[in-house]
Amino acid sequence: MNISIILAAGEGTRMKSNIPKVMHKICGKYLIDYVLDACKGAKIEKNVIIVGHGKDKLIDNLKDESIIFREQPIYEGAPYGTGFAVMQAIDVIPDDSIVTILCGDTPLINDDTITRLIEFHRNGNYAGTVLTAILEDATGYGRIVRKESGEIDRIVEQKDANNDELKIKEVNSGMYCFNGKALKEALNKIENNNSQNEYYLTDVVSILNNEGYKVGAYTIDNHIEIYGVNTRVQLAMGEQEMRKRINQKLMLSGVTIIDPNCTYIDEDVIVGRDTIIYPGVVLEGNTIIGENCIIRGNTRIINSKIGNSVEIESSLIEESIVDDKCHLGPYAHLRPKSKLGKNIKIGNFVEIKNATLGDNTKASHLSYVGDADVGCNVNIGCGVVFVNYNGREKFRTTIEDNAFIGSNSNLVAPVHVEEWGYIAAGSTITEDVGKGDLSIARARQVNKAGWVEKKGLNKRK
Repeated sequence: MNISIILAAGEGTRMKSNIPKVMHKICGKYLIDYVLDACKGAKIEKNVIIVGHGKDKLIDNLKDESIIFREQPIYEGAPYGTGFAVMQAIDVIPDDSIVTILCGDTPLINDDTITRLIEFHRNGNYAGTVLTAILEDATGYGRIVRKESGEIDRIVEQKDANNDELKIKEVNSGMYCFNGKALKEALNKIENNNSQNEYYLTDVVSILNNEGYKVGAYTIDNHIEIYGVNTRVQLAMGEQEMRKRINQKLMLSGVTIIDPNCTYIDEDVIVGRDTIIYPGVVLEGNTIIGENCIIRGNTRIINSKIGNSVEIESSLIEESIVDDKCHLGPYAHLRPKSKLGKNIKIGNFVEIKNATLGDNTKASHLSYVGDADVGCNVNIGCGVVFVNYNGREKFRTTIEDNAFIGSNSNLVAPVHVEEWGYIAAGSTITEDVGKGDLSIARARQVNKAGWVEKKGLNKRK
């Protein structure tokens, strides 16, 4: 059995945050979610997460049957360290398992690396394997000291390294692979008689060597994968790298991204081929974009589904569905639960909320359509307002096919306009409109001749 132990108990004081470090997000997902996804891709069957600070928030947000939580005790004088953290999971480590130890704050690790680490460990018949990287500047990392055979002799922390050891460029990533039985035996032998009073997982390497076990080192090609997030600066750098990966993957799949450095797409977003995305676009959550779309500047789409051949200009779309060949914007706003049919035009400063619009309907400018069911081929004129709220309750409006709603009209819900119903501009509609009827709900125009002169308003002071 392949299992993982993910270290996520740290307070993350350098983040200056009230939430656990591993629950900060890059590209729309928690740091620890990326680690869990990598474990899933590597076919790890069971994940054990070591929690501590902010454990309730973390557990509440990670509801998955494959996860086992173990708490690292927090109290004054408690022994700490990575070794102590792993000790909390000793009861769920089978003797015949391969245990991969990962860090919850290293979101750039990928499943291929974990898979190759496990294969290297198994094929080399090692009791323990350290994931290592070669860094030109190894400052702050533990150095890997190898034997002539190529196996690991020891890991030397920078503060304990001599001049020759400080020249070593191969470093410890803090991620490991162990045989379950050997790991448990070594954990029972580590001590905390050091200046920090902590149990170090690196001591397991020395113990296994002393017991005559083989300890190997698997060196990754791309050292960025071991990058840990400890500060907001590093969080931004992680976001930049992940965004680069996401955008490159989309471009290689047939999506045109005009300026990848200025395009912000979350990890779970799906975009169809031949879609063109301009700078300033933000695609978030579980958004799906179809093929042959054009999405231009300062558009933000959240948890929405966009069909094929849709054009969107500088608009906000939230938890909505847009079918094929629609045109939105500039400055349109689809609030949650909006659903647009095919070939719909939603123009400048139009807001749609909890409404369904049928095919070929258009609202070209300056309108509010809220809590409504609108049919096909409906024209919604400039300045139309669906009056859906009386201060206590919301009500729906129904507009059937081929209706015409004249400019600057108010539809006071609940109201029903039947097919081919026409509403004259400037009307306030409070009653249903029948099939093919013209409804005029406004006072007759009256011109008062000479009114300005009688009032003396034409005499300037």
